Amino acid sequence: MNKVNRFFWFCSGAHIGTLKRFPTDHNKYVGIGATIFFTALFAALSGGYAMYFVFSGNAAAVFFAIFFGLIWGLAIFNMDRYIVSSISKNASVNKQILQALPRVLLAIMIGIVISRPLELKIFGKEIREKLKTSYLNGQRTKIDTLNNTFNRKYEADLSRLTALKTEKDSLEKDINRSRYVLNQEIFGDKTNQTSGKLGYGTFAKQKEAVLKEKTERLDTVRANINATEAFFSRRRDLDGLSSEKMFSGKQLDSLADVAGFADRNWALGQLSFNPDGSRDVGTYLAISFIGLLFILFECLPVFVKLMSERGPYDTAVKNVEEADIYRSHKTRDARIEVVDAVQRDRVEGGIDLERRRIAESPEDHL
Repeated sequence: MNKVNRFFWFCSGAHIGTLKRFPTDHNKYVGIGATIFFTALFAALSGGYAMYFVFSGNAAAVFFAIFFGLIWGLAIFNMDRYIVSSISKNASVNKQILQALPRVLLAIMIGIVISRPLELKIFGKEIREKLKTSYLNGQRTKIDTLNNTFNRKYEADLSRLTALKTEKDSLEKDINRSRYVLNQEIFGDKTNQTSGKLGYGTFAKQKEAVLKEKTERLDTVRANINATEAFFSRRRDLDGLSSEKMFSGKQLDSLADVAGFADRNWALGQLSFNPDGSRDVGTYLAISFIGLLFILFECLPVFVKLMSERGPYDTAVKNVEEADIYRSHKTRDARIEVVDAVQRDRVEGGIDLERRRIAESPEDHL
């Protein structure tokens, strides 16, 4: 238990040698140190998770995630430890608040940075569905764009193909009708288009010739259609339209699995909006509350230090600091006095030397 306490005291930035002499402040600094430690732990998990998706698909992704997570956690730990330990309880309330204000702002920024990757993990399933929808819509838009570009590029040829297909449909209907009339003519059925004479006579031969002409034209139109469609098929292959297809379910799952941090962060932001662009209040509040929770958790060590009463440890620290400052001043004064004494001895020694030299040879100074 003593080792655990000492560890959390170290995390709080307290002077362990001084704190050990004041048992009433032990629990307070254990709480502050534990808050700093777990904030750094969450930061390590958050940073490692974010880095894992940055290197997603790389064989060393786990290694990079662990390494960066440790570095990020240590950086946040060191920063939080400095922020808390730099707030002096010996100052006035207003001064403490002024000391804490920039540190609270920094803590808020750190809380936002820490919370984002963990929010991505919490809303992982919803983000996957949003990404799959986005990828599907993107592929649909890409195919539509390619088709529109293709249609504008070959607008005249496509119009001719449409005209040929219209003519083919018209000829097929006309040929079927002409065959029916020809049969009526041969079997002697009297209508406004037949003579009513039985047998393969002159009128039947005329109708058969017209039918043959229409059939030959239909064969020509069909050949032209096939040639034009073959041309378009080759052009679609060359322009890349044939290779572009809508994603299957497995492809969408694979794309969502390898999505990077930026895509997931975008998808998380989009979860707060409905398909019509209006705000999804429920999801927005859920994401906001999670972010606020981590911001509060990051600011908690500062708030605990501000709210705590001034204890004997704080007074002892102030006394130690004042004693150290006093000792530093006295050491400086002593060194100054030593330098002055040495300088005086040096001057007096020089004066004595000069006097003896003048006394020994006074004629040189006349």
